[in-house]
Amino acid sequence: MKALLLAGGSGTRLWPLSRRDFPKQFLKLNGDHSLLQQTIRRLLLVVSADDLVILTNQKYKFHVRSDISSMEHDIAQRVHIVLEPALKNTAPAIALGINYCQDVLGCGPDETVFVCPSDHIIRPDDRFAHYLRQAAELTKAGYIVTFGVKPTRPETGYGYIQKGSRLKQSLEGIEGYEVERFTEKPDEQTAQTYIDEGNHLWNAGIFAFGIGAMLQEFSKHVPAIWQMLGKGYEGMLASFKELPSTSIDYAVMERSDRIATLALDLYWNDVGSWDSLFEVIERDADGNAKKGDVFTFDTKDTMIIGDNRLTVTIGIENCLVLETDDVVLVSKRGHAQKVKDVVNELRAAGRHEVNEHVTTYRPWGSYTILENGDRYKIKRLLVNPKASISLQMHHHRSEHWVVVNGTAKVTLGESEIYVHVNQSAFVPKSTMHRLENPGIIPLEVIEVQNGEYLEEDDIIRYEDIYDRQE
Repeated sequence: MKALLLAGGSGTRLWPLSRRDFPKQFLKLNGDHSLLQQTIRRLLLVVSADDLVILTNQKYKFHVRSDISSMEHDIAQRVHIVLEPALKNTAPAIALGINYCQDVLGCGPDETVFVCPSDHIIRPDDRFAHYLRQAAELTKAGYIVTFGVKPTRPETGYGYIQKGSRLKQSLEGIEGYEVERFTEKPDEQTAQTYIDEGNHLWNAGIFAFGIGAMLQEFSKHVPAIWQMLGKGYEGMLASFKELPSTSIDYAVMERSDRIATLALDLYWNDVGSWDSLFEVIERDADGNAKKGDVFTFDTKDTMIIGDNRLTVTIGIENCLVLETDDVVLVSKRGHAQKVKDVVNELRAAGRHEVNEHVTTYRPWGSYTILENGDRYKIKRLLVNPKASISLQMHHHRSEHWVVVNGTAKVTLGESEIYVHVNQSAFVPKSTMHRLENPGIIPLEVIEVQNGEYLEEDDIIRYEDIYDRQE
């Protein structure tokens, strides 16, 4: 058995906490582990680390590696990472993962493959693992299995699965059904009808199938993807941008006549909005869900998430209050699905807050913007032990580095110097330079930029140990 983890989404519905450059699968929303790490832990109850394939893109490659490198044992050395050359939705991504399983991992047509998002909350883990094993049994009978969740409310943000005839296969007390039809995000009245009728499930977006069965469905319903699969893994990588952008639901699941569903009787949350996260966080006696430095007075049934500042609420009810270093979002509960619309408008207005946090993560560490003014910018750089920024040059800005912790090795043109705490180095415009941390503790540097243009695209890379493409 193999598992494909989809980890390339941007998670705009949880803005401003989730942003394009650091989406929700890497956030720690319910505990000390990111949603990606939690997903991996669940799957390891059924498959080994060698059988895990994470599908992501170049932008998130180092976030994925950072997440798995902090996990126990040798998971980081055993998990496979496949980079999608372009954003093409779930059907092309899954096809690429299948091709990797065939060409690189040596899987045959009878191999069972699980596909699941990396940003859901599911519990208990052992119950979910039991469903995975049962789904694997159904794939041996030729079914493509989708996981449905028994609905608890008329949710309009989810897709629904209408159950058909009960499956005859023995499932050890688990409910398995043929699928009558799929419905995508109905209105509230229709969703309530589904719940009253009792024959619909939420579509969890988790699948299991035999490779041979899914290849047959691609051949029948998506010939463009089927033809690309014939090129093999390397050939598909090279031509990936030519594939149609389509979801696996539309391409296969809604068209195939071999779909079955398992009715999951457990807690599932796709964390698709702030309203859905409100369900997850523990609440106080007034029904408030609070994280961070938060003080509430005469406040009820409200979620308040603070970052670095004290956040105080007075006399509000049924609201969402979300504070980050650069954005404050206030909304009535029940309106959180509109966050995506807000993000689209902000993106159209060219607001950088849509894409970036004040702190930006890089493979070498991170930088935080402390102040941004006319012709100057101040950052705090944190460089991990034995890590370095690329050998680079800027045409429009100079940089002044002051070391506040650790030891820096600085390349300036043809020379190399070591800079210690309370010492500094100056990098003139159009000078090739690099900052390295040769030590065993994190290097902290205050960087002052001066110039007529201070954006991140004023950079020419000459050498980069992380092989970044941008």
